[in-house]
Parts: sequence; structure tokens; C-alpha cells
Amino acid sequence: MRWDDLRNDPPADGPAPAGPAALFGAGTVVRRFDTPEFRGVTFHEVRARSILNRVPGASRMPFEWTVNPYRGCTHACVYCFARRTHEHLDLDAGRDFDTQVVVKVNAAELLRRELASPRWRGEHVAMGTNVDCYQRAEGRYRLMPGILEALRDRANPFSVLTKGSLILRDLELLRQAAAVTDVSVNVSVGFTDRELWRGAEPGTPSPQKRLEVCRTLTDAGVPCGVLMAPVLPYLSDSPEQLRATVRAVAEAGAVSVTPLVLHLRPGAREWYTAWLRRHHPGLLPRYEALYGDSAYAPRWYQRRITRAVHEIAAAYGCGPAGPGGPRRIPPAAAGPAAAAGPVQLTLL
Repeated sequence: MRWDDLRNDPPADGPAPAGPAALFGAGTVVRRFDTPEFRGVTFHEVRARSILNRVPGASRMPFEWTVNPYRGCTHACVYCFARRTHEHLDLDAGRDFDTQVVVKVNAAELLRRELASPRWRGEHVAMGTNVDCYQRAEGRYRLMPGILEALRDRANPFSVLTKGSLILRDLELLRQAAAVTDVSVNVSVGFTDRELWRGAEPGTPSPQKRLEVCRTLTDAGVPCGVLMAPVLPYLSDSPEQLRATVRAVAEAGAVSVTPLVLHLRPGAREWYTAWLRRHHPGLLPRYEALYGDSAYAPRWYQRRITRAVHEIAAAYGCGPAGPGGPRRIPPAAAGPAAAAGPVQLTLL
């Protein structure tokens, strides 16, 4: 994806001109906020050409389609694997990723149109897997209600992963969707150490707040799991830290807990390493030995963390996430989806 793909007026002959017009295109609005809430953040409002994104076949992701209404994220997590995607927009993977947020203002209307296409087969749609769809910008732009309504009205299965507490605003929409299709919600809580949270995830709600979100969703009839991610080697992986995190997850009523060890793809690796150098310089040799030239920790380390978390979770009655079965929706119970025609059965 390049900036030119988001132009409202793609040139009919030849390449786009250089300068700001090539970056944003005529008619694409750029607003700069200098307010206490969004100080230092620039929002680039664009009209996307498509919103359903197919995940590359080589990806390790367990889903094929995603919806990403935003690019860039004010959560500013130092380890975020999506950082390199900003380089495709001629922005950097560091500070720009945290402060230059692309907003696809037509995301909901575009999704509704694409879901109605005869070519669409009703596959599972994952959200929050690139950048958080409930980051602070969502409080201003309110893209997710329209997106959830579109998915609900087509009874299209979907999942949401978030660190944001703003998801509670859309609780009723989630409940409506869960009544007609498979809905999976997870909050991301890799650790509960508050000092580590302030340093590594400076723009996010606290881990405790996220676990309150999990409790609220589950109590309201929208079962919520926890993606325990990322587990940071040598920072949040001691037996005591793992136990404290899993205990807090279980006490929040999470229906599952799934650990995921930090992976360091290009872009994220450089930004995270710079953060380590400033705050934990003594860990640099250990990270170099653990990761080498790979984006992933060795399998033995991943297995050790996974086994430890699952054993602790079992003791607290909170197991790993598992695949759901097929969902059959009686026409009378389909609600808004009934007008959309037959519901496609999907195995998750």
C-alpha cells in the first residue's frame, strides 16, 4: 500500500506529481491537532479503495482476511510488529508510527459494499491484528460502530483484538452480532507490571484497565479471552511474573489465555532495540544471543513459556483458546441479517 493508492484523484496519465499532492492527493484532508488530547499527533484522513485485506499465504496468522481502519497507532508500544508498514507510506517505523495516524474515513461504507459482493464467501474477518482499531483515534472518528453494524447485518463471523477500553462503547453492537454469528473478542495483556507497562506501552490503558474490560465483556454475555502478548524475554518471563499475570487474567473472568512470545520483525526490532539500549542496556547481549538474525525466539524458549502459562492457567481454571464449532443461525433469529439472505456457515 502506497499513499498514491489512497488518492481521491489518481492521475489519468503518468505518475503522480512530486510533493504533497503525491503524498495525499487532492481532496484528501490532512488535519493537525494541537490539543491536550492529541498533542503532537497528525491524522491523515484518506478514502481507501478497499478495506478487506487478504493475509499473505506465508503468514503465520490463523485467519485469511483482516480489516484495518487505521494505520499507525498512538498506543506507541515499543515492540509493535506493525511498525514497518509505515515505511510503505514513506514514513518511519519509529516516531512517525506513533504520531502519524492514517484514518480510512470510508471504512464502514466500503466494508458494507464489499461484504455484499457476490464474490465474498463470508469468511472470518479479524480486526486489531495490525494496529489497534480501538486506539484513541477511534474516540474521535467512530469508525468501528459502522464496521460492526456491517458485519452484524451480514451475519459475518469476526474477531476483535484490542488493548483499548473504548470497545465497551460498542458492547451492545457486539452482543447483537454475537446473537447471529461467531464473534471472538480478546484483550491483549502481556504482563501486569505497571513500571514495565509505562515504559513499553506508554499510550495504552493500564493492564488492570484492560482486564476490567475483559470482566465487563464476559459479564455482559460477550465472552472475552486474553492474548498474553507479548511475553518479553528477561523482562516479563520469570515464573513469578508469569504466575502473577495469569492469576490476574483468571480473576478477570477470561475464558482463555493464550501466550505469545515477543517477535522482532524489521522495523520493530530496531525501535525495540533502541528502547532496550536506553532503559535495559544490560539485556542487549542476551537478546542478541536469543534472537540472533531471526525475528522469532527459539522454539525451545517459546515452548517453555507456553507450557508454563498453560500449566498455571490450568491451575486457575483458565485454559488456552480453542477453535469454535460451526454456527447455525435459524432464519427467525437472524435479526438484521435476515434481509441479507442465507447465512453462510463457517468453521472457526
